[in-house]
Amino acid sequence: MKPASRVGLLIWAAITFLVAASLLVIYEWRGAGELKILIQTGPISDLTVTLYSVAFTWLLAGLLLLLLYSNRITSKNIFLWGGFFLTAFVYLNLLRERANYGDVEYYARAALDLYAGKPLPPEYLYPPLWANILELLAPFGEKAIEYFAWLLNTLSLFAFYFLLAKTIERYNFSPRLAALTATLFLLVNATLLRTLFYVQVNLHVLNFVLLGILLYRDRPFLSAFMMALAVHLKTSPAILILAFLLEMNWKWLAWFAISMFLVAVPTLILHGTSPFMDFVNNAFLLTQSHGLSFRDNSFDSLFTALGEFFNLASLWTRILVYASKALLAAATFSVMARCVRNQTFYESSEHGAKLFNALPPLFILMTLASPVVWEHHGLFTVLAFLLLLERLDTPSEWMWFGFAYFLEFILPTFDFFPWSYGRLVAPLIVLGLMWRTSQKTETSKFFGAVNTWLMNLPEFRVGTSLANVNPKNAKSD
Repeated sequence: MKPASRVGLLIWAAITFLVAASLLVIYEWRGAGELKILIQTGPISDLTVTLYSVAFTWLLAGLLLLLLYSNRITSKNIFLWGGFFLTAFVYLNLLRERANYGDVEYYARAALDLYAGKPLPPEYLYPPLWANILELLAPFGEKAIEYFAWLLNTLSLFAFYFLLAKTIERYNFSPRLAALTATLFLLVNATLLRTLFYVQVNLHVLNFVLLGILLYRDRPFLSAFMMALAVHLKTSPAILILAFLLEMNWKWLAWFAISMFLVAVPTLILHGTSPFMDFVNNAFLLTQSHGLSFRDNSFDSLFTALGEFFNLASLWTRILVYASKALLAAATFSVMARCVRNQTFYESSEHGAKLFNALPPLFILMTLASPVVWEHHGLFTVLAFLLLLERLDTPSEWMWFGFAYFLEFILPTFDFFPWSYGRLVAPLIVLGLMWRTSQKTETSKFFGAVNTWLMNLPEFRVGTSLANVNPKNAKSD
């Protein structure tokens, strides 16, 4: 294997050199305008996105060859690296096929307005941090901002895969099962597709949240800073701070308060408090009556649609909305208390057990409490769904879980009242399953068997012939 991988790496390096040299020669000889001699735009394509996708794919191929050549891929990480390259290549091909992207236009407009000293546009519904970052590209125009956001989203996708695998590994998944679960989750996922196709900030937010969880014990300041970044990108993760409050870790809470201020400082210096006031105003307007969309899976949208269908007064519609969210909060806190008390998801006497057990139900409240719940928001429920795999035993539990998972992550987006509100129903089913399974004292027998089997697979290195591996002599990872 090693000689073959060496040859492959040399060929990859040679082709990379030839491509770079040809571009440099044409540029020096004929100027940048003549690069069209070598490059054409395909039909219904964006040339820059195409080149980014191809470049990323080519560089990842080189990374794979390097890992093979250096014998870095072993039985311990083959699931992790295999899943990463599989999902990365799939999504780079999907992203290349897009010519137009969605919400990134709103981000670019907000950045340009901020750069011009104007108020944030009403359709920009986030704290000013993201617009402040993209403002750095404002002198280069809207397209530069969009391409930068696309690149950052792609890198966030790569990071999300590893962070998700590491996080569920912290919740007693073996490294192999964690990698396999993360791979299967990413491969077929409507909420992730919509996040990427709209160049949404969800992946950045989730990555900061996962880092905040993973760093909590050993790096409290970095953990708090990551959570502050998540809240400054999108306000909904503020609900997750309730889980941190349960630990009564005043040092962490102090770091979080300081971090919230530190993240806001650049915006305050450059623009004062105006962008924050614009955000508050835009958020307040969002909580009022807004346009009806059957794709919006919020309680607000559902009861607004019902109000129009049955000719209900707007007052009754708002009462139903607030009552449903109050019931959701009460149910979430009840499930959270039970999960913390019974250590449903994370059994440990160490510091942080309350945090790890409280988080899964809070992700559901974080998602459904919003006045708008677009299809890509379902990505925030990932831990609530995947960690429940540890608890499912009976056929009925698996059936309900499968139904909820199908509605949330598999079913394509569509607009058909009331059937398109599946992404409102799915998290509620999971919340009910959490309540039902939290009384169990042990994890699922199926989960335990699969986890153990994957842990006990034979050890090997890719550079070693699998024929020489003797399963009888294999050691557990």
